[in-house]
Amino acid sequence: MSEEILKALAQLYAIISKQDGGVTEHDREFVIKSFRRKINHDSATEYIVLYEELSGYGVEAEPGSKEKLTSVKDSVKTLGICRKINKTLTQKQKVVVLTDLFQMLKGGRFTPQRKQIIDTVSEAFNIDPKEHQLLEQFMLSKSAEEMDAEEYLHISQEKTVEKSNYLYQPINETLVFVWIKSVDMIFFRVIGNETYYLNGMLTEHSDALLFPSGSILKSGKGLTLFYSDIITHFHSTNNNYQLSFNVKGLEFKFPNGAIGLREINISEGPGKLIAIMGASGAGKTTLLNVLAGMEKPTSGTVLVNGIDLHKNHEEAQSVIGYVAQDDFLIEELTVYENLFYSARLCFDNLPLEAIKEKVTNVLDNLGLLHIKDLIVGNALQKSISGGQRKRLNIALELIREPSILFLDEPTSGLSSRDSENVIDLLKELASKGKLIFTVIHQPSSDIYKMFDKMLILDTGGYQVFYGNPIEAITYFKKISMHAEHEKGQCETCGNVNPEQVLNIIEEKVVDEYGNYTDKRKVDPKQWFAYFKENFSISFVEDLKESPGQLFQIPGKIKQWIIFTARDLKTKISNRQYLIVNFTEAPVLAFILAFIIRYNNTDNGAGYSFRYNENIPAYLLMSVVVAIFLGLSVSAEEIIRDRKILKRESLLNLSRLSYLSAKLTILFSITAIQSFTFLLVGNSILEIQGMFFSYWIILFSAGCLANVLGLLISSTFNSAVTVYILIPLLLIPQMILSGAMFSFEKINDLFKSEGKVPIVADFMISRWAFEALAVKQFMHNEYQKKIFKEEQIKTISSFNLVYLLPELKSRLIKIKAELNNKDQSQQQLNQEFANVVNEIVKRAAINPNITNQRSNLQELTPQAINTCMDLLEGLEIEYNRFFNTASSKAEQLLGIGNDEKAILELKNNYYNESLADFVRNLKTEKRIIDDGNSLSPNIDLVYFIPEKSNNPLNYRAHFCAPVKHFMGGYLSTFLFNILVLWTFCIILFVLLYYDVLKKLIDNKIASYIIKKFISK
Repeated sequence: MSEEILKALAQLYAIISKQDGGVTEHDREFVIKSFRRKINHDSATEYIVLYEELSGYGVEAEPGSKEKLTSVKDSVKTLGICRKINKTLTQKQKVVVLTDLFQMLKGGRFTPQRKQIIDTVSEAFNIDPKEHQLLEQFMLSKSAEEMDAEEYLHISQEKTVEKSNYLYQPINETLVFVWIKSVDMIFFRVIGNETYYLNGMLTEHSDALLFPSGSILKSGKGLTLFYSDIITHFHSTNNNYQLSFNVKGLEFKFPNGAIGLREINISEGPGKLIAIMGASGAGKTTLLNVLAGMEKPTSGTVLVNGIDLHKNHEEAQSVIGYVAQDDFLIEELTVYENLFYSARLCFDNLPLEAIKEKVTNVLDNLGLLHIKDLIVGNALQKSISGGQRKRLNIALELIREPSILFLDEPTSGLSSRDSENVIDLLKELASKGKLIFTVIHQPSSDIYKMFDKMLILDTGGYQVFYGNPIEAITYFKKISMHAEHEKGQCETCGNVNPEQVLNIIEEKVVDEYGNYTDKRKVDPKQWFAYFKENFSISFVEDLKESPGQLFQIPGKIKQWIIFTARDLKTKISNRQYLIVNFTEAPVLAFILAFIIRYNNTDNGAGYSFRYNENIPAYLLMSVVVAIFLGLSVSAEEIIRDRKILKRESLLNLSRLSYLSAKLTILFSITAIQSFTFLLVGNSILEIQGMFFSYWIILFSAGCLANVLGLLISSTFNSAVTVYILIPLLLIPQMILSGAMFSFEKINDLFKSEGKVPIVADFMISRWAFEALAVKQFMHNEYQKKIFKEEQIKTISSFNLVYLLPELKSRLIKIKAELNNKDQSQQQLNQEFANVVNEIVKRAAINPNITNQRSNLQELTPQAINTCMDLLEGLEIEYNRFFNTASSKAEQLLGIGNDEKAILELKNNYYNESLADFVRNLKTEKRIIDDGNSLSPNIDLVYFIPEKSNNPLNYRAHFCAPVKHFMGGYLSTFLFNILVLWTFCIILFVLLYYDVLKKLIDNKIASYIIKKFISK
């Protein structure tokens, strides 16, 4: 409680104590005990002192004060105190305060004056007058007979009482419970002298105590009462609609052919808690999954209100909840946030405030409200206990209000106390009309007796019992001819031994030496035969009423908003995640750029971008870092969410919305990482004017890596496997980027003469690096001024220096061999045709070529001479083009006007090493001859690829300035960006349909992959 509430309580206690003669020792002792029960002893002292000062403790009462009526001043003061704390207290807290005030009068003076103060408090707290009277009667009555309303439950040894609010138990005293309906709270009193323990704490006989949800009350003589036992008598066993659940002839086979379940029959209505028990491997979880609709049976039916769960999954699934043995929690979110986002995905028909109220109510009902702001945490960083995690998992399903709830070993890994609390909670839910199936393993005596029915499986999926839990013990003892088989529990303490059931089922044969053998006395088939012989299941009538839709799933856009908000909250809550992901990029950029920046000038002028030979390597490493960061940030996303996705699959939520939300967050992270990387790296290396171009390429490459990371995360089940795969994905990116190894110097199996190898076209790095290199060379502030002129100069120079001399040389050779009878005429004709073809390609710059073309159809000495003349003409034209372009380039640069400014411009924006790379000047092979045509192998960044008849044929040489596509040309920078995002879309489609996972899970595909790897 807050300081304000505690002070108000002290004031109320004092006002009551002052009435009718002043403070008594009973009053003071009660106040001391009350405060010490609410807060620690040291803090309680402060409020006890305040109470004594306000009540006048130790001051002698005035004569005749016993006859005084409650003063107007005290009544007004009481109202003021109540109004002050009214908004702070919940209605439940107000009821507790009222019971405290009544408790204060018990054993002390209960006069009209004091009662008037309490009435004033009750009225100010808006407590229902009937419930006020009920509490007053319950708190102040001296015998159980005075409490005889339907809101009471009496537990005693009076067998003759035949009232619905009386229960028989062999005890010497009477326990009385009262239910305050408006706040769903239970209080109890012990009328007698027996010792009782509430949740392990000794109770006092004079006290009327709150019996909170999940509580356990035990007597010194062995009686145990669970909260669910009591609440059952106050709640109706009917839900909002009737329910029938029939399972007929259920069988299930695993993919390998093994039989998991055999002829299972179940029939239930609402309001039952049913345990599924059996030895390890008997098929308990398999049965639960089939009953919940998560696995499809080989034969048989599961009918919910007559609807086949597996054939009409969506129609019946709305009433089913499933809690797996593993946690379905988001570790980075708080208890409240886990439930809140789950509720938002279920109740599109409710306003936000109603959803928040619903979440708060569920947490309150499950005893989790006090920890709602705690981070859930994981096994290494625990914030909440195991029992609380289990209850929160249950809450995730209960928020949807399912009528049928399936739980797989909800007590696994919990302490005995937490286990009792969880099962008690399930019992309470069953009492409210829910049908609950739970797999249980080695339950205690108290837990075992809380189940309404027990379904026991034997090895191989045989159903060997279905009925009352206590009857199960007598049944198996009778079949196996155990002594006192008619006794199911201890007559003295009432305990049962659940393990005895499994021990009897699996009992081994003893050999002649008294040693147990591996052979069972009764095998599973025999137990199954006994069951069929002794039990006949009467199926309840399949109701015609539809289960209905108890919740409303939001539309896809709203789901995307909720998924995005949840994922964003998850990541923001994880400080380590934020620190690593948002510092990794700038740190890597600093390390990379700082190391490769060096004094690269001979004149001592210091660092110059122009002469830094590491710029091509920086471009490659920038791309590799973008891919690495994109993969690492996304590779574990779906693996981490797999359990949550399994639960949400029952809701039929949109996979598109989920994946889109993931990509929204991941793309945002990638955008920031790319920005900070370039901000640091480009600044250190003094790369100017290219920031946005670099960013869009690194962002595109990172986004593609994000989708690829999600794809492998969705495909594989282990995070270790995924992180092992990352180097396997990164290394080919480096090898086939075109930066580390020239494409003309790779294995002939992959090489494509004059073109980028097909295998390289599947690499992110190839497209990203080429785009960066070409963009940096073509569009820097220096080169973009004269690129067109430099292109004309370079093409003219190539033709003058390499191509035309090569064609002349070939013509001379053809002419020399023309009369050689040993030379194949067909071969000479082909060689001549190739030369003519190269000349014809240049017809646009020399009209004589078109005029002379008819004279070049046949190989003759005259035709060779004509070709020689045409080549001479081409030389003249190319020289003219070269000279004209040179003059224009000088004019554009302003050479002769400000030489120093031009030099500074080139030093700041032009990089010699990158220019050499994109022009491929280091190659020894200057011309490529594919047998039909000649193409350049140097100055590649200047040469435009030839048009293709196929509009989809984009293929060109590496670092081409443009790409041919759909009948036109696109800049390499734009085209490569479009390619990266096209790959993004393709991978997203594969991710959406889980194509890769289905392929790997397919046995045939797995066999092929294994064979391929083995070879």
